[in-house]
Amino acid sequence: MFKLILSLIRWLQGGALRLLTLAGIILLIWGIISPVGTLYWWLNQSAENLGLLKKPSNSLVVSYANKDSQDNGLNNSNNDINCYIVFMPGVGDFSADELTNGEKIFLTSLIEKHPKCAAVANVFPYSVANKSLGGQRFLSPIWSFANDATGWLGGAGVLIKIRNLWRFAISADNRYGTIYNQGIASAILERIDAVHPIPKSPKQPIKIILIGTSGGAEVSLNAVPFLKQWIDAKIIVVSIGGVFNGRNGFNQSEYVYHFRGSRDWVENIGGTLFPSRWLWNVTSPFVKARNSGRYTSIMSGSHKHDGDQGYFGEDLIPNSQMKYVDITVQKVNQLAIWSD
Repeated sequence: MFKLILSLIRWLQGGALRLLTLAGIILLIWGIISPVGTLYWWLNQSAENLGLLKKPSNSLVVSYANKDSQDNGLNNSNNDINCYIVFMPGVGDFSADELTNGEKIFLTSLIEKHPKCAAVANVFPYSVANKSLGGQRFLSPIWSFANDATGWLGGAGVLIKIRNLWRFAISADNRYGTIYNQGIASAILERIDAVHPIPKSPKQPIKIILIGTSGGAEVSLNAVPFLKQWIDAKIIVVSIGGVFNGRNGFNQSEYVYHFRGSRDWVENIGGTLFPSRWLWNVTSPFVKARNSGRYTSIMSGSHKHDGDQGYFGEDLIPNSQMKYVDITVQKVNQLAIWSD
């Protein structure tokens, strides 16, 4: 298997056309077989886990309390928690457990500033079963190789992006999205309870703040209707350079914020590609939320989509002592969502 992979990568060195050709072939094949894993997962779930029973709060919120929590050391010991920050990474990620240093700085800063909030940083939005690519039995060697490749083999990382883009497409698809997004919503509640169980009789209303970057914003929005059905909480979505279609989640969200960098051309794809984002489509949930003041687009600064000058980048901003991630933290902290 590895010899075949190495041969293919050597062949790709012949030029960009070969890379694009192979990427197109992989994209086509993966698009055909991608829904199979989602359907297999669905067939192995109970009615409660699928959300077929109305408001399954006891089963979904309490049943995972004994599972070990891995919050990457982000949270404080405050027991008076009434807010959950759920971070959904972009399509280039191999696992939700492998946050970049900039992403850790971002989440840690939010928790320090808002001690009543707990960070949930291990939901992988590109797996309906919430498994990292390394945990997939058959293809894990390929994904691990692509994730660890360096030097002239570093281009193999595009395979992960292609793979995750198809999961993004499934989440946005009317045919398979319902099944997929129920699974993600269930995983969110599972990890919330593992980090800090939701109180049964909270002193203040519970807030769930879904922060999604790149494709994670779309998956976050698509999970909102199920979360709103299952638990009594205010749900806010914060898109950081997110790409989303504008159909799901806007009617059920308390508020949706979208941050965009001046050098981020990727986030523009959503507004161009999806008709539900076009402003003359006055019946779309996105346009209705925008017109009613429940959606706000904010310029974050001179961010690129990713990398050292992206939203979680650690390069210093020219003529400033602040890093790019510092600006993102500052902008998010200025939102009105943190007040009780």
